[in-house]
Amino acid sequence: MSILHTPSDAGATGLTAEIYQENLRSLGHVPSQTKVAALNPEAYRAWESLVHAISTSLGPRRYELVVLAAAKAAG
Repeated sequence: MSILHTPSDAGATGLTAEIYQENLRSLGHVPSQTKVAALNPEAYRAWESLVHAISTSLGPRRYELVVLAAAKAAG
């Protein structure tokens, strides 16, 4: 059980609802990490923008390689 209370798919409103709908369209469900991140939807959008800016300049293959290398280094 989580100590964070996230809105259900049907109970989300505003920007959080938009984020949920994007995940529903692209993935068919709303992952737990999206529900937690969407507790602060403005920060979630800023994170998406940062990831997009970085991944666009690197290309998808190199971006994934960098993410995997960073995850491995972080343990």
